[in-house]
Amino acid sequence: MNTGDTAPPSATGEHRIRMTEQEAISNLHTVLHLCAAGELRCSEKTHRPSAATVAAVGSQLAHGDFYLDDPIASFAWPLIIQAGGLATIESGRLRLTPKGRTALRRPAAEAISQLWRRWLTHAVIDEFSRIEQIKGQRAHNVLTSARTRRQTVAAALAGCPPGEWIGMDSLFTAMRRKGMSPNVARSERALWKLYLVDPQYGSLGYDGYHRWEILEGRYTMAVLFEYAGTLGLLDLDYLHPTGARSDFHANWGGDDLDALSRYDGLQAIRLTALGCYTLGLTDTYEPPADNPPPRVLKVLPNLDIVATGTLSPGDQLLLSGYAEHTADRVWTLSAASLLAAIDGGHHLEDLTTFLAARTDHELPGTLRTVIDDVTRRATQLTDHGHARVIECTDAALAALITRDRALRTLCRPIGDRHLAVPVEHEPKFRRALHKLGYALPRPNTP
Repeated sequence: MNTGDTAPPSATGEHRIRMTEQEAISNLHTVLHLCAAGELRCSEKTHRPSAATVAAVGSQLAHGDFYLDDPIASFAWPLIIQAGGLATIESGRLRLTPKGRTALRRPAAEAISQLWRRWLTHAVIDEFSRIEQIKGQRAHNVLTSARTRRQTVAAALAGCPPGEWIGMDSLFTAMRRKGMSPNVARSERALWKLYLVDPQYGSLGYDGYHRWEILEGRYTMAVLFEYAGTLGLLDLDYLHPTGARSDFHANWGGDDLDALSRYDGLQAIRLTALGCYTLGLTDTYEPPADNPPPRVLKVLPNLDIVATGTLSPGDQLLLSGYAEHTADRVWTLSAASLLAAIDGGHHLEDLTTFLAARTDHELPGTLRTVIDDVTRRATQLTDHGHARVIECTDAALAALITRDRALRTLCRPIGDRHLAVPVEHEPKFRRALHKLGYALPRPNTP
């Protein structure tokens, strides 16, 4: 049995133990940095990440994805940060929200705990849809509420013994004994619409064809492996899914499938300290003992940052958010790159803290000078948000509006004849304008 950060399991049945807690903490920041850099694309309709995005995330994850040939964590992360409100889709790209930028600066355990709770109520997909071998899921009135199902799985997870391994079949038995079944199909009739391979011969409506392990069990493994495991709530004992389970072989067409799902290789789980904290089993969380970051950077007076050792993917992404990657181990800071970082929502104090922790020398005065100058210039402008610009026919009307008791707090003068009305104040502005005896036509209204 392999342990730790060895190669992913092959199809030979080789086990692997994956300790997920520390890598999840690292991966959260890595994914948020990728998002801040505009590297992640998702469908505005389905919210699912593109193939290129899955590959980009997978290439940056600490220790890689769970399997080389089938993404799990790299597929889940873009969905998780959307559900958690840390990112939103704008023109096909994931962009950090203010909440996401705050998460970069706060303890990762707090963000992960919030992400799990949000996933239970605001997940952007039904996890069962990831079990592609079971067809017919999109038929009308077939599947139960995914929200109810995942909350059932979460409750079952909270009942697991902290720090002890529990096999998946043992967990399934415990869930059924306690009446904690994440029922997938709405009714017996709905089962006939679900099938393997062929809608008639492979229908799950036949007696014995819709065993608990096939529907409820596979759904449970999807939630635990792809989402709880990705977030570091569980350590995982798993092997390659090919041939890992045979409980579907009695179904028509089952013999033709190597596995029923990509999660078939999950053998056992163990709640981590982070999982206990997130599930409310403990009141506080003590992060695992970690060595201080290696001092592998040198900041030169010309503002070149040179890596003298190995940087983690997350550290490389952070540096690239502030500086231009000009050579294999060199990043170059400039006033322009720092201004671009501020425009992207980064904070310069985060950069100085990062550099101070990874260098063994005083930061050069030239760096302090350029940061102070950029900070001064960045604080001379204030973004007051979106506003509608209203043009008045003359200065007298503009003055009348801006001096009105009800209207003066809802707009700001721009020159002699123009007013700026914040978007959130527009309805009140229009109502107060009516009382004053005026009306504002809608745009493009004749």
